[in-house]
Amino acid sequence: MIGMATGARVLCALGFLGVLAMPVSAQEAGNLFGDPFVRVTDGIPDCKTPRGPYITPEHARVQQHIRSQHGNSCYRSGRCRLPNSHLYDAELVPRVQLYIRSSGRFDDTSIWVVGERRIITLLGCVRSKEQALELERAVALVDDVSNVIPYLATSPGDPPPYRVVGDTTPD
Repeated sequence: MIGMATGARVLCALGFLGVLAMPVSAQEAGNLFGDPFVRVTDGIPDCKTPRGPYITPEHARVQQHIRSQHGNSCYRSGRCRLPNSHLYDAELVPRVQLYIRSSGRFDDTSIWVVGERRIITLLGCVRSKEQALELERAVALVDDVSNVIPYLATSPGDPPPYRVVGDTTPD
């Protein structure tokens, strides 16, 4: 009996070690940091849908430290009232969305918004370069927005200045 109990323990231990040695299934690339990404308007039907925040697990590991430093430096320098600039994004992006929609000036656009560290990235299509500038200026007025980055197409048929849904090329 003692031999069987020892053998069972050995088999159990070997099984446990085998599980530890198995490769972990690869996490899929995507919005691994959970950056807010929302569609705001849909006035241009043939506007290509942006891929949105997309990062591979390997790139996420590299970016984790950088994002942490950037997020905290805002508070340490006195430019943020919250201890990390990423804490603004979940609440800030819906306010940007509301501001763009409520003005009515951009109903004839197709815009998506990404938020990261109080930086708002605008993706999509507008009717003119003037409208793109007007949109960028408007979004910069929203409280807590630190910067606006526009990736906006202004000419139908031109390739979009952003990666589109289905593009799995790493950034």
